[in-house]
Amino acid sequence: MSVEPYREITFDKDGDVDARQRDRLAELDVTDLVMFAHGWNNSPSIAAQLYSAFFAPFPGLLATSPGVRLGYAGVVWPSMKFTDEPVPDFGPSVFGPPTEPGLDKATRDALVELFPGYRATVERLARLLDEQPESEAAFAEFGVLARQLAEVPAGGLESGFTDDLPQAEQGPPAVLYEDALTMCRKFTLALEETGAVTEKPAVQSFSVGGGLKKAWKGAKELLRQTTYYAMKRRAGTVGELGLGPLLGQLARSSPEVRIHLVGHSQGARLVSFALRGLPDGVQNVKSLTLLQGAFSHYVFAPSLPHSTHSGGALRSMEHRVDGPVVACYSRHDIALGVIYPLASSLAGDDASAVGLDKRWWAMGHDGIQAVGQTSRLTLEQALRDGIPGSGCVSVDTASVVRRGGPPAGAHSDICHEELARVVVAAGRIGR
Repeated sequence: MSVEPYREITFDKDGDVDARQRDRLAELDVTDLVMFAHGWNNSPSIAAQLYSAFFAPFPGLLATSPGVRLGYAGVVWPSMKFTDEPVPDFGPSVFGPPTEPGLDKATRDALVELFPGYRATVERLARLLDEQPESEAAFAEFGVLARQLAEVPAGGLESGFTDDLPQAEQGPPAVLYEDALTMCRKFTLALEETGAVTEKPAVQSFSVGGGLKKAWKGAKELLRQTTYYAMKRRAGTVGELGLGPLLGQLARSSPEVRIHLVGHSQGARLVSFALRGLPDGVQNVKSLTLLQGAFSHYVFAPSLPHSTHSGGALRSMEHRVDGPVVACYSRHDIALGVIYPLASSLAGDDASAVGLDKRWWAMGHDGIQAVGQTSRLTLEQALRDGIPGSGCVSVDTASVVRRGGPPAGAHSDICHEELARVVVAAGRIGR
């Protein structure tokens, strides 16, 4: 770890915290504590590398603030290592070229670990991806198996956890209910758009009989996105039932410590939903910084533009932060700009219109939306002029969050001193 004092805080899938780690965190003699939650596709070891790289600039940024004793915490939650993207600064992907639809052993093992009792399901999915049978029945079977994982655990805490928007307005996401072959075709075309598939399939290649093999290029993405929904529920569960109450305990044991929450991707959802779990009256959260948030840009909205009588799941929750809620976004994040809206769209929606339909956009794509008086700044403006002391703020970080290959683009390009400076500015650390 590049910084000290650093503590790791581990939660299980139901939000239960490691008690010894919680007690060690409460013992820190610090004035400010930065708590970072990783995204849904990080193993604990990769998460630790991410935290070390992101935290590295902080001591230098606060070298002239002798009154600040800054502590660091890495939130570890049971997500999964399932991605083809090369993460900037972390070496090549271990999963091979994104155009190869198969599952390597590491991915299969991660799926089995996250979904115990479903080894046979995972092995059958892997076999179908390897064999790529040219039959509609094989795609139908693949869809059924993939969605079994998305529904785990049936009846558990995660299965009924709230979505970002009311189901009555958002409806069932296409990735969970659309015909599997249709979704595989759509994902193949979307991957082509991101550059992950370089060979452009002809229209006739999707015809029945002899052309279905092309659609298997999108099948792996269908599996990834159905699994994403299990992780999405889990991130919300850990945030509201785990991290939120922990912050309340810190308010009692260390009332003078100022907390600064940071989350990346699904980790941004986790730290945001922690606001729902904060006990009434707790005001130790001084800033919330969301890096490429992989959840709805309407989640804080008091009413939705397309349905004014409904609001986001976290409407008005920004007021539980004694400081600003800052969403950093980048147009170079093609995972959120292309794949996310397709997976989040309604079953039956026209795929060609999904990218233009703002109902399905993610916060990491265009910032916080439909919240009155939200400030919108460029990164340069935020670092030059500072960040408002309260309310919602959207910061366009495309000038630095720009590196990364297909299919995710710059989604994981977050280890920059400029973003560390955003966290410092948002929390007024040292001021």
